[in-house]
Amino acid sequence: MASCEKKDDEPAESPGTIDFFSFPLIVLNFAVRKKLALFLNPSSVVAADWTGLAEEMGFDYLEIKNYERFDNPTGKLLEDWQVKEGSSVGRLLELLRKIERDDILEDLTPAIEGNCRQHLNKPLQVPSVDSSEPKIPDLSGITTRDDPKGGAPELFDAFICYCQADIEFVLEMIKQLEQSESKLKLCVFDRDVLPGSCVWTITSELIEKRCKRMVAVISDDYLVSDACDFQTKFALSLSPGARDKRLIPVKYKHIKRKFPSILRHITLCDYTNPSTKAWFWKRLAKALSQP
Repeated sequence: MASCEKKDDEPAESPGTIDFFSFPLIVLNFAVRKKLALFLNPSSVVAADWTGLAEEMGFDYLEIKNYERFDNPTGKLLEDWQVKEGSSVGRLLELLRKIERDDILEDLTPAIEGNCRQHLNKPLQVPSVDSSEPKIPDLSGITTRDDPKGGAPELFDAFICYCQADIEFVLEMIKQLEQSESKLKLCVFDRDVLPGSCVWTITSELIEKRCKRMVAVISDDYLVSDACDFQTKFALSLSPGARDKRLIPVKYKHIKRKFPSILRHITLCDYTNPSTKAWFWKRLAKALSQP
């Protein structure tokens, strides 16, 4: 079994050794997460369950009590923890060892290592030069909670269009809209999307078929991002004239660049406005909750 701890006095890693600490938790696929839930969801008097793991992850009493209302508290716990600083595959294995769940490590480490190696070997886009027929990527398993066996795809209330530089505001958005009474489900690319296949194809599928709406986090970085430009124009193409309010632009800080003309006819949610900041999140949640 591959070790999840690395000590200073240990010899250098062999060429094929996986450094689990270098992998974000999003590399863990549906099958691994499902099996973790099967191990940790049931309460047990002889072994630590998901609540023990939550405590080691740094969640407080009220947060842990809140997770009890979910059918799959382990799944929700992993989903929330993976966006926190310091989370990684290696850290998860370390915490499982700390709560003495060696049975989970014994059973799942090979599969987890497989997920990590797949992440290393996946191309950024699907090559199609070896066939005269265009290849259509398999989009049945593109998010962390999709069933690889072809079950119902994971659906979201909103796709979040953002730049990496704005991730702190996105994390606050997750806290305010998901981890609150709003109970919305957001699609955050860095957290929810599995690596592999073409980014443009995946985002198009998510925006058009998996998400009711799209929130565009407007910033100077957003305004020069090709990916954000594509996602915004694609969302607008699905709702000409913004008739069904599919796209919701959000400005959370001062912008030096010129505001995009294609968004000027859409009502802006302005987080920088002191007079509306007090009820900003409630208004945004209400907009995203509409059928």
